[in-house]
Amino acid sequence: MTSKIKVDNIADQDDNNIINESGDVITVGAAGDTVAVAGNIVKSNAYQASDGGSIISQSGTTITIGASGDTVSLASGASQSGFGRSGSVDWQTGSIKTATFTAASGEGYFCNTSGGAFTVNLPAGSAGAIVSVSDYTRSFNSNNLTISPNGSEKVGGIAGDVALSVNGQAATFVYVDGTEGWINVQNAEDTETGLSPFITATGGTITTSGDYKIHTFTGPGTFTVCNVSTTSPAPGNNTVSYMVVAGGGGGGAPPGLYGGGGGAGGFREYKGPTDSYTASPLDGNPGGTAVTVTAQAYPITVGGGGSGQGAGNNSIFSSITSAGGGRGGRNYPSPFTAGNGGSGGGMGTFPPNSGSAGSGNTPPVSPPQGQPGAASTVGAGGGGGATAAGSAASPPINGGPGGAGATTSITGSPTAYAGGGGGSSWKATGGTGGTGGGGNGNTGGACVPSPSFSPQTAGGTNTGGGGGSGGADGGSGPSSNSAGGSGIVVIRYKFQ
Repeated sequence: MTSKIKVDNIADQDDNNIINESGDVITVGAAGDTVAVAGNIVKSNAYQASDGGSIISQSGTTITIGASGDTVSLASGASQSGFGRSGSVDWQTGSIKTATFTAASGEGYFCNTSGGAFTVNLPAGSAGAIVSVSDYTRSFNSNNLTISPNGSEKVGGIAGDVALSVNGQAATFVYVDGTEGWINVQNAEDTETGLSPFITATGGTITTSGDYKIHTFTGPGTFTVCNVSTTSPAPGNNTVSYMVVAGGGGGGAPPGLYGGGGGAGGFREYKGPTDSYTASPLDGNPGGTAVTVTAQAYPITVGGGGSGQGAGNNSIFSSITSAGGGRGGRNYPSPFTAGNGGSGGGMGTFPPNSGSAGSGNTPPVSPPQGQPGAASTVGAGGGGGATAAGSAASPPINGGPGGAGATTSITGSPTAYAGGGGGSSWKATGGTGGTGGGGNGNTGGACVPSPSFSPQTAGGTNTGGGGGSGGADGGSGPSSNSAGGSGIVVIRYKFQ
């Protein structure tokens, strides 16, 4: 016959509860106690409450605490030892981490780095300590999560921080000993998500405007489409809006009396069929080149601006290439021809020498990606802009203004890009840069000082503006002031 002891409480000699039952809740230990699993102390097959419910029972070598429906808990403030861990953690789903914090052993954390990178400080290592982390927003690639051990402790045998940099990454660290420290026992890339009915993508700086996401690239990168839209109209929702602006050409630089303004970088835009923002006059829908994306990676090239008297560099997205702006030219003291490009460079002329300005929309696309620069009989013409040609010099030998750029709201607010650089003047007023980042030409110089002298300026950064031109035998400053502005690539699509 099986022996049974029926009690509601088991207490020690100081009348402190060791095991207590209240209703169906069984409490092992009291505040401040350590509950340990050790060898048999009392030989019995079962401990039962007075109502007949099991508190502890044994069958063979299996010991069961509580019965079906019971809650087994440690008393408030009590700790446990001897039970060990199965390698799991308690995930803190009610506290998503967004800034640097110190982890606790036995806990797992969902970390949201979409607002910026931060650090998880590991607790002081003790054998068996365990900490897990997981990428909450799949943003570890753009904003790394740093794992930092306590003091001089190690991770994988090396004293130093670890950066988690894969989108969707999850990792579990267990402290083993002082030799190897924390060891990553599990590393996963949790890339499985419920499929959105719209495009989902990564890359660049991501902002939103209403129901649209905007990816802005101010330097080289990758636009990665994770999945495409399945909503109607498809593939209409997969035909993205884009703006691709190349680097502007550099203005004609010193020495010399006159330098032509740099041509703006090529400007190409396409407003998707389901989009609603206010596009520029150069919107290529219809008649331009549509880009319908698929689930793949698209390398992005953002062209740099040309140096003084240097051509701008191309910008590229998918099948769309915008040509770098043409360099500004000068004809005295040594000929330096204006360049063709997205927009053409202006030409500086001094009799008896003459020269031609650079042509725009080279190579040709529809709608045109830019306009030609200007040349003058005497003086310096402005570089071409996205929507207007550069202007010739005006009496008395004022530098010609650069051509106007294009204004679009693809980023959510109206912004001008790809203005032409202004032409220089050695004794009158330099040409102003075109709207959209065009640099100004210089006014006055060393040969004929002007009381209102001002140096040329470079094209605007990430506008594709042409550089303003210098002249007057170097009196207008270094050629770096004539550089064209770097380009930009913007991609926009419906995400909800």
